[in-house]
Amino acid sequence: MKNIFVTRKIPEIAISMLKEKGYEVDVSPEDRILSQEEIINYLSKKEYDGVISLLTDNIDKNIFEKSKSVKIFANYATGFDNINLDDAKAYGVTITNAPAPLSAEAVAQHAISFMLALASRIVEADKFVREGKYVGWEPMHFMGTDFLGKTLALVGGGRIGERVAFYAKGLGLKIIYTDIAQNERLEKEYGAVYFKTLDEVLKQADFVSLHVPLLPSTKHLINKEKLSLMKPTSFLINTSRGPVVDEEALRDALKSRVIAGAGLDVFEFEPKLVDGLVDLPNIIMTPHIASANLDAREQMSQIVAENVIDFFEGRVPKNIVNK
Repeated sequence: MKNIFVTRKIPEIAISMLKEKGYEVDVSPEDRILSQEEIINYLSKKEYDGVISLLTDNIDKNIFEKSKSVKIFANYATGFDNINLDDAKAYGVTITNAPAPLSAEAVAQHAISFMLALASRIVEADKFVREGKYVGWEPMHFMGTDFLGKTLALVGGGRIGERVAFYAKGLGLKIIYTDIAQNERLEKEYGAVYFKTLDEVLKQADFVSLHVPLLPSTKHLINKEKLSLMKPTSFLINTSRGPVVDEEALRDALKSRVIAGAGLDVFEFEPKLVDGLVDLPNIIMTPHIASANLDAREQMSQIVAENVIDFFEGRVPKNIVNK
């Protein structure tokens, strides 16, 4: 029998799949983010074989050293920057992620929703009405931005970028993108035009949507210098990882209208926000919910369970990230 610890409640499908295999599954009773010390404390109560972790769990040598019976950490997320892969390799621990196709779909839809809401100033207008300021139609009130013929720059042309392109094409946007490698399908199916450098796409775009992993090379990928390259009428969308954007630089750029607006689902110091960000009218912020779609989250749950089962049944998990 295998013992599995889950650091926070996730959709029941994963728990059921593991129990059907005869595994004993313990889910943290705390419905909140656990500290490293708390995770170590839970793992010390039993000889666990596997852990299902969340993106909010900081997993490194401190945990590996004190939980040597654990052979796999299956991350319930597409990203895995919360886990130190070098430390995992040193301790012989397998790491997997859960890149659910439906999660990519949900994130893409969220990114498009940001664009539509920013272009039409929906959040500003909604607040205006709720505050009782609406007294009648005005010809110049809340003038927005048209979509048709505008240019969307995808920074990252992978799975999520492709799905954003799918929706963007239907809305009449021109699509350009940059990535470390070209994506022929993105170009063939959606007419996307590839540029080698980030600077080139930032200068041309009316909307910039970020879809890159958090790596040392992508931290503060969007900073003061890069923001200054964007059009004063352009919008920045981030549904990837918070530290990809220098949040202080973004705040200053929004305040001084270097760019027109931004939509953030992730934050540099999550869940804390840089001072002054919430006071700006030209930003829309959501609490890391881009993939918060029931079907997507259940699919992620299924994938994470499959990774654990495959590992303990002697198969290489489909989503192993540290081969």
